[in-house]
Amino acid sequence: MKADAGRLERKFNRVALEARDGRIAGYASVFGTVDLGRDLVERGAFAKSLERRGPGGIRMLFQHDPAQPIGRWTAIREDARGLHVEGRISTEVAKGREVLALLRSGGLDGLSIGFRTVRARKDTRTGVRRIIEADLWEISVVTFPMHPEARVTAVKGGRLPTEREFERRLVRDAGLTRSEARAVIAKGFAELRRRRDGASAERGLAETIRAAAHTLQQT
Repeated sequence: MKADAGRLERKFNRVALEARDGRIAGYASVFGTVDLGRDLVERGAFAKSLERRGPGGIRMLFQHDPAQPIGRWTAIREDARGLHVEGRISTEVAKGREVLALLRSGGLDGLSIGFRTVRARKDTRTGVRRIIEADLWEISVVTFPMHPEARVTAVKGGRLPTEREFERRLVRDAGLTRSEARAVIAKGFAELRRRRDGASAERGLAETIRAAAHTLQQT
């Protein structure tokens, strides 16, 4: 990897990170949206690379520095939203403890992928490059993000989410309206049940409550 690392491309993303006892999870890349570098990663771009390397073959680094490994990725998969990653920062080393502390305090909140483009096409009219296939080498915890749509959600074991952060999760992950999310935060799920009258809504309501409860379990 040493000889090739300088030729790798890098994509910085502001991502959803969760941390507890050194464990983190989030999105290292978001599909279908143009980043600040005028690139768009298509769904499936990492499939061949992940099949070939697996999570154990993708390094977890700090700031793309091969001299600063800070842990290991335990699961990497593509879903409808993007490249979802799970891993563990090693608290047995000083740099790992520093990075985890910064994640918990909000001093760090980004991930960045180091990859080699295998297939891509550029739209001459818009200037957007669509990355169809990428050979993924490493994923780093970084300071500066490039993708504006991927956001930090929480640092487990570090702090509880703010009301604003929890509201965003209820809207994004549980499918509530903002008004419903605010009612849940202020008065609990009983208020949501009162707002959604009628037997026909009960089944959907139950699913919504289960999904919302799941977001609470992730904090």
